[in-house]
Amino acid sequence: MTPNPYRTMALNNAWANATLYGAIAGMSATEFAAPRPGFFPSLRETLNHIHEVDLYYVDALEAGGRGRSVYEREEIAQVADLARAQADVDLRFARFCSDLTEETLTQTRTTERQDGPVQEEVGALILHLVQHQIHHRGQAHTMVLEAGIDPPQLDDFHLQFGRVPSARAYWGG
Repeated sequence: MTPNPYRTMALNNAWANATLYGAIAGMSATEFAAPRPGFFPSLRETLNHIHEVDLYYVDALEAGGRGRSVYEREEIAQVADLARAQADVDLRFARFCSDLTEETLTQTRTTERQDGPVQEEVGALILHLVQHQIHHRGQAHTMVLEAGIDPPQLDDFHLQFGRVPSARAYWGG
């Protein structure tokens, strides 16, 4: 059993994002913004959504106090720039999860909602953030295929059997 499954989920998240961005690294800004089938109409909008929601939840986990103001930003138009920004928030999330204690998991954090502040448990916020990432990253995966790029395998992380070399780096070996 993994000693800290939350840390492992955060590292899986970081690896899957890096792997997906690696697959589209050569994509032009025009192709990145091109209409594609999905909940959001382009890879650019889908990946920007993932990034800004991560900013929102990581800020809440860190008790940063920025709340919904994280959404007051320009959409990032270049793949490389968004990849760097995503890697930064992924690292913050992994660091937060690395320092978790049983006590921290049951603490609450304030999430700013349209109807006012809501208290949520840290453990639930982490699980929601990971689920949100998986949900929209799956949509992006389909968009990558539609763009004519072989979508990378994004689920060979947790098991020893079949773990891809790029995932091993996130496990420390």
